[in-house]
Amino acid sequence: QEQLVESGGGLVQAGGSLRLSCAASGRTFSTDAMGWFRQAPGKEREFVGQISWSGKNTKYVDSVKGRFTISRDNNKNMVYLQMNSLKPEDTAVYYCAGRPDWGDVYNKPGQYNYWGQGTQVTISS
Repeated sequence: QEQLVESGGGLVQAGGSLRLSCAASGRTFSTDAMGWFRQAPGKEREFVGQISWSGKNTKYVDSVKGRFTISRDNNKNMVYLQMNSLKPEDTAVYYCAGRPDWGDVYNKPGQYNYWGQGTQVTISS
């Protein structure tokens, strides 16, 4: 059973940066696609981006392109979300999630098999 634990959230002023980390335990991480999602109060969980099992391919929602970067270190069982030029509208609970990588785009929560507990990111204006 894969388990994920996010960390790195916090309160940052607009224009600042944060790096979220997601630590994975289990047997399939190195062959899984990993995604980052976020959920603001009263809103549905939103796709932020994904990274392929190799780390060579990434995809992002348009609203974070050029500001957010997803990376992974399979030797350490870690996935990262580097967030720059943060805006108040980025405020949300951020979740990492994983699933087998079949080479597709996985931008819906239901496509992922396992999730972390989330970490709060708050951006002040």
